[in-house]
Amino acid sequence: MAKRLLKAGIIVSAMTLISRLLGLARDIFIAYIMGAGAAADVFFFANKIPNFLRRLFAEGAFAQAFIPVLTEVHEKGDEAQLKDFVSKVSGTLGVIVFFTAIVGVLGSSVLAAMFGLGWFIDYVNNEPDGEKFALASLMLKITFPYIFFISLTGFAGAILNTLNKFAVAAFTPVLLNICIIASAYFLADSFSDPAFALAWGVFIGGVVQLLFQLPFLFRAGLLVKPSWGWRDPNVIKVRTLMIPALFGVSVSQINLLLDTVIASFLMTNAISWLYYSDRLLEFPLGLFGIAIATVILPTLSRNHVQSDKHAFSANIDWAVRLIGFMGIPAAAALFVLAMPLMLVIFQRGEFTIEDSHMASLSLMAYSTGLFSFMLVKVFAPAFFSRQDTKTPVKYGIITMAANMLFNLILAVPFSYVGLAMATALSGTLNAVLLYRKLSQQGVYTISKQTWLFFLKVVLASVVMIASIQWFMMNFNWIEQGFTQRARFIAKVIGLGLMVYVAAGLLFGVRLQDFISAVKPAKTPLN
Repeated sequence: MAKRLLKAGIIVSAMTLISRLLGLARDIFIAYIMGAGAAADVFFFANKIPNFLRRLFAEGAFAQAFIPVLTEVHEKGDEAQLKDFVSKVSGTLGVIVFFTAIVGVLGSSVLAAMFGLGWFIDYVNNEPDGEKFALASLMLKITFPYIFFISLTGFAGAILNTLNKFAVAAFTPVLLNICIIASAYFLADSFSDPAFALAWGVFIGGVVQLLFQLPFLFRAGLLVKPSWGWRDPNVIKVRTLMIPALFGVSVSQINLLLDTVIASFLMTNAISWLYYSDRLLEFPLGLFGIAIATVILPTLSRNHVQSDKHAFSANIDWAVRLIGFMGIPAAAALFVLAMPLMLVIFQRGEFTIEDSHMASLSLMAYSTGLFSFMLVKVFAPAFFSRQDTKTPVKYGIITMAANMLFNLILAVPFSYVGLAMATALSGTLNAVLLYRKLSQQGVYTISKQTWLFFLKVVLASVVMIASIQWFMMNFNWIEQGFTQRARFIAKVIGLGLMVYVAAGLLFGVRLQDFISAVKPAKTPLN
């Protein structure tokens, strides 16, 4: 089982790597043509709201509620019932997100006022930043329909993941990045503000992603005619699980959205600096954390349906070890290399050295919560797979309240960096609360072997960071050009990776740590 999970995790990570690299290319292009100015602030704002809803309807709460129920129906072996369930969920979800998209388009000004309150106040008072509110209202009309297409894309991807066809759903986001880059390149000159070309790229990307997955759903025999099924028992189960899961799985996204509200009161560029730093944080989070969470949820759901408690606990422990091996050194490296990464990846065109410095500060703050964000991606499915969504929502509410408190405490002395610090702190709180409850329920407790493994990883990470700091000691990042910076950071990353692996081996980290202690499931899906 562990080998199969590791193989699936590698496939998802590989596909995610392609997507993230293209995502970085997209962000580099955006930084080049818009920098971190007012236009960039508006686009990131207009893209963040539908992206937030995407996490709820597509990748987040819906998937966490849908996959356990789909697994349960699939395990019964009744193909007609399975198709009927897929038909009713697709029809019900489709209608809901269709009208959500319409409401979002018609009410774009209200949304812009709610989440860009600072801009709205400036608009009412005829202040300069009031123009941002007007632009955001218009741009939301273009980006908001994305929620309809990506929700159905997420629905199709959840089915394919449950059938262990992980590569398709993991590759799909690549198409969005291609569409945004192509739109920016070919359409930027057609608009007075290039941000509108990016907005249309988001819209087109949503359509393309949905069309891409339909043939794979057809091959799986589950491309069925949608039907309304609000009162179907299994649909009721999904929506009952989904409502509290909206908070439980999406706390970090809700916190980032609340940060946007506060950032709209801060200096111009604050939203952009937070965006660019969050994008670099999302790289390892998506590559490792979300990839592992994607493959672990269907497996835990099967373990629960089969009442295999030992395999359930062992599979979580496997995921936690893998998250620790990748997440701890990634967080340390992001903290130390924040400024060099910003300079190499984004500093060109309209994106200045000052922008790199300011964005690197928030990246350092975000990086302190990276490992916690990854743990939440593993601990939350441990509840959702058992169809327990009430516990994560309770802790989600506590975490959101804590995040707002941290924001109020930290935003005054540290401005936008305080918002990033608050997000990291609240993410850590969420991970601690979820783990404590799993332990209290007797579902999962970190094994002694895993604690020892963490110690080895931390020691290896310390050696890695020390070697990186020593290697960079005499290199002046500011005075060097792009080519010199790029070559040097490639050497730094390569050195850091080699030192980390060597130190890990020296301290006793072995491949066996990732492929042992997992009891096979009785009848895995094929």
